[in-house]
Amino acid sequence: MDYEVKLEIFEGPLDLLLHLIQKNEVDIFDIPIATITDQYLEYLDVMQALNINVAGDFLVMAATMIYIKSKMLLPDLKDEEEEDPRFEITRPLMEYMKFKEIAGDFSERELLNRDVFVRQIQPYLREQLADEGSQLDVNLFQLMDAFRRIVDQKLPGVQLKLQLQKWSVKEKTEFIIAHLKQKGSIFFHELFSEDQTVSEFIVTFLALLELIHVGLVKALQRTAESEIRLAPSFDENGENNNG
Repeated sequence: MDYEVKLEIFEGPLDLLLHLIQKNEVDIFDIPIATITDQYLEYLDVMQALNINVAGDFLVMAATMIYIKSKMLLPDLKDEEEEDPRFEITRPLMEYMKFKEIAGDFSERELLNRDVFVRQIQPYLREQLADEGSQLDVNLFQLMDAFRRIVDQKLPGVQLKLQLQKWSVKEKTEFIIAHLKQKGSIFFHELFSEDQTVSEFIVTFLALLELIHVGLVKALQRTAESEIRLAPSFDENGENNNG
């Protein structure tokens, strides 16, 4: 069956930059621009290999970072009081972090009144998550990191490249939903096995991203080092519980 998989990305370039800053544990006011730029470009290469549509603002940010990197490599011949060229990305990052913090505060509040709108959680999932303690949402780039580790572990030496195969994203979303209905929640690595091809890995991963995007699946971690767990956000009919 011929098909074309093209997934629209649902996080932006500032999310990727923040992910890299946190991953490298660097100061936002002292970004190692050469390192972060090279890693940023590597993520764009992975997204293109996965056939994820890279929006124009990602490319604009890449061009900006390459320009800053080249400028900082030049001999310092100008006035010492000249502004650090890295501020061109530090400023929007700081503003974005403030907006994310405000949005996070609002998301924790109940709409209108707790007695009017009640958050519905399946009983079996409530018990399961209660046993595991508080968990953190996993972002797109953490999922990409986990996916690359799975590929390296289960298909060592294989390059990420999507080829036309018999699987479709629709079929894999149905597979993931059926898996979650049966088990309640699963670990990320359970979606992949050594007897699958790299193309099947990619289509499965894209199907998972689509389910997360539309709110049918939650990706959670207890800590940054723990395994990613996938939990259903749908009822027994496959309908979104968050709607």
